[in-house]
Amino acid sequence: MYILKPIIFIVLFSFLFLGSETGFAQQKDKFIVVVDAGHGGHDPGKHAKNGYKEKVVALKIALLLGKQLEKYPDIKVIYTRKKDVFVELRERARIANKADADLFVSIHCNAHHSQASGTETFVVGEGNTQRNLNIAKEENEVIFLEENYEENYEGFDPNSPESLMALTIMQEEYVEQSLLLASLIQKNFTHKLKRKSRGVKQASLWVMHNTYMPSVLIETGFITNKAEGKYLVSSKGQNELSNAIATAIIKYKNTLQGVEEEVEVVKLTPQKNKLNSADTTDVRFKVQLEAGSKKIALKGYNFKGMKNLSRIQQGKLYKYFSGNTSDYNTAKKIRLAAIKKGYKTCFVVAYKKGKRVPLATVIKQ
Repeated sequence: MYILKPIIFIVLFSFLFLGSETGFAQQKDKFIVVVDAGHGGHDPGKHAKNGYKEKVVALKIALLLGKQLEKYPDIKVIYTRKKDVFVELRERARIANKADADLFVSIHCNAHHSQASGTETFVVGEGNTQRNLNIAKEENEVIFLEENYEENYEGFDPNSPESLMALTIMQEEYVEQSLLLASLIQKNFTHKLKRKSRGVKQASLWVMHNTYMPSVLIETGFITNKAEGKYLVSSKGQNELSNAIATAIIKYKNTLQGVEEEVEVVKLTPQKNKLNSADTTDVRFKVQLEAGSKKIALKGYNFKGMKNLSRIQQGKLYKYFSGNTSDYNTAKKIRLAAIKKGYKTCFVVAYKKGKRVPLATVIKQ
């Protein structure tokens, strides 16, 4: 059993700050979405006895999704692949990071020996059930199809729980935003398309952990299910699924930019609450403005006039906040004010006794 070596963490931090001298996100004219069609080339992904292949379905949905998003002049779409070619996992992350993307959306299909069915959307996180760990292992094992994978992924073992746990570190910054998008996608699948939902889940997936932006991996259905497989390979199914994902992305973008009211995030499935229902007193809400490697003085002129500033250090990373309130509605107002000042990707976080707690859980309780 291998444990992730220090060199991996160096690579992670180098990806995090790629394209910015200070490590802070750059202001862009367009909202950049990287659309990733899973697998490809000599990696077929999941496949069924009837001949359906994940790489084919994923690419068709990804291309349709891109076309939907490209209709909006303020959105730029970047594809990790537009044809049947093999793209290494680390290259997919590099494409997203180099573009300084606002979102990374990876399209996949599921498979099972039974007639299992349903959609599910994953974000990187520690809430791994045994099934989620199995899915993570299957998706991560793609690295074995790459040349020089021992060198490129030194110390990483898809079958090692220690390695999988290490993948959650860098994506912690974006979990709340990733959950928001995942929730919107699953709601569209369920309410608009009437598809069976297996929920929003967390898993340690390499393709997402190495991106420094909110990221989701969408399992659009089971190609091994007779009815669902036919739906996935049909033009009707592919158009409906791509449209549902595109609509969710637009709503996510508008929510972050304060165009709409904040959308409630669904509960992770399955996920144990980290707070008891009677244990929500003394919760403080803050708005995370940005994060980076540089320590900056907590002065208003360094943060566009934002007030009540605070800073937390985690390893080599500094997180900067505005506000410190027990009222969630007040925190939302602070967030809208920050968005107007240019902090387009800021978000509300919750702390209890100095420890970060899940925002969705606190709000629900």
